[in-house]
Amino acid sequence: MTQRKLHIACYDVARPSRLRAALAVTRGYATGGQKSVHECWVTTIEQADLLQTLCWVIDEAEDRVLLVRLDPRRHTVTLGVAVSPVDDDCIVLGVA
Repeated sequence: MTQRKLHIACYDVARPSRLRAALAVTRGYATGGQKSVHECWVTTIEQADLLQTLCWVIDEAEDRVLLVRLDPRRHTVTLGVAVSPVDDDCIVLGVA
């Protein structure tokens, strides 16, 4: 079985039309997040697909995308009304 790893996907997109497209793409892989920062549990193949699709959406001269894999040995800290991530056996991607 392929193992999913927790990543933080974030972006800064200059034009509203590309921003909406980047949001739609990223939400297809996200399990949570706010505005332009999203928690994504993805496999290596899904990570590559996410980045490739975002490359089609953004303008590399104006926009920025960052995908960071979080260290699984670190303890998750949440503040406010945040809910800690849960490792489920199955995560469904791409469902709105």
